[in-house]
Amino acid sequence: MNIKVIIENLYDKIKIIEDNGQLANYIPELTRVNSESFGIHISTVEGLNFGVGNCYEQFSIQSIVKVLSLIISYRILGEDLWKRVKVEPSGTAFNSLVQLEVENGIPRNPFINAGALVIADILLTHLDNPEKDFLDFVKNLSHSREISYSSHIAESEKKAGFRNAALCNLIKSFGNIENDPSDVLDFYFNLCSLEMSCEELSNLFLFLANDGFTLKENTQILTRSQTKRINALMQTCGFYDESGEFAFKVGLPGKSGVGGGIVAVHPKQYAIAVWSPKLNSKGNSYKGMKFLEEFTTETELSIF
Repeated sequence: MNIKVIIENLYDKIKIIEDNGQLANYIPELTRVNSESFGIHISTVEGLNFGVGNCYEQFSIQSIVKVLSLIISYRILGEDLWKRVKVEPSGTAFNSLVQLEVENGIPRNPFINAGALVIADILLTHLDNPEKDFLDFVKNLSHSREISYSSHIAESEKKAGFRNAALCNLIKSFGNIENDPSDVLDFYFNLCSLEMSCEELSNLFLFLANDGFTLKENTQILTRSQTKRINALMQTCGFYDESGEFAFKVGLPGKSGVGGGIVAVHPKQYAIAVWSPKLNSKGNSYKGMKFLEEFTTETELSIF
């Protein structure tokens, strides 16, 4: 099987299909990107690194960053982390307030906005210099020094972040936010503004396909058990209200963001990142979802 040829052929095929998606216009800065951008990059545990299209162009990874903040929190708190955030699919919108009221301020999972705010709060409490420490962690894992936050996107999110502010204050009222909500929100908006390329994302996430160890240095980032749990959460909760559909059609743990990025992991084999900015009705990349479905179907490289 020639993975490069398969990716190139699928890229050519999907690039020209009609894209029925829409840009994430509720974050004004995200509407400034080229809506026709389309990139793919794969990194394998056997050492293959291959990309096509706009795979080297950085974009706002948005909610994909929630996996990275979760990983650092898990390294800090271990299993005590799950006292503050659950591991169940939400069944409601990613920015819903309803369950928080019923469930006493404990978010359903770390990938909905409420859960990511609790994770941001944990990092604020435990990191000496949260923004720098987080960025250094990401740069080291991806072997890229070019990664940074976007102040324009962070500010754009802040101006439109009324529901996130409501979530944070509601969680605070239940005692599950330790820091000042305004500080948590500022840090959260900065995290979501992080810009990376498909190449950087697939390289970074490869340790989740390698039992928690980096490929080049063989450094342990997570234990095998922790790696399994992160992958399980991506499988069940990584795509908002479309997580079941992604599992059904693609069959990989993964995480999407409203910047149009998707990263997916095949344990013991590869990590793959796709970027196409137009989103379907569930907030996931229209072409990205289509590509990954056809890629795992043609290669038969899924976990099922």
